[in-house]
Amino acid sequence: MVLAVGTQEFDWFCKGTWKRAAGNTAWCLAGCSIGDMGTILFFQLTGIPWPTLWIMVLAIFNGLITSILLETIVLLRQMNLSAAFKTAIGMSLLSMIAMETAMNVVDVAVTGGAKLTLTVLPLMWIAGFLTPLPYNYWRLKKLGKSCH
Repeated sequence: MVLAVGTQEFDWFCKGTWKRAAGNTAWCLAGCSIGDMGTILFFQLTGIPWPTLWIMVLAIFNGLITSILLETIVLLRQMNLSAAFKTAIGMSLLSMIAMETAMNVVDVAVTGGAKLTLTVLPLMWIAGFLTPLPYNYWRLKKLGKSCH
């Protein structure tokens, strides 16, 4: 099925593109989770009394850094270091920021703060995966751009 978007038609039902978008999103989620959840866990274990908002801002920043680093490493199979880094940075900060924000909103909504529990982890990952997925699909389908 093809849906009209503005004056152009856009196909939201391409299984191959959804599969590739899901794979790209999963890699990004892995990278974001390392920095984001590592930061939250650090503050949770050390008990350093930072406000939740500041912990989450730092967690988002660290998640972006680790995601870009992981994407750069993955892209090294296809290109040199400089090109891999530029591609990882330029792939879509919007997608990564949306992913990070969704994960942290779920964490605060479920736990009441910056805390990792066995209950909240899968919910954070689901939110972090589903939030940018349509955008990543669109980016692949419309622009032919992805991180892999």
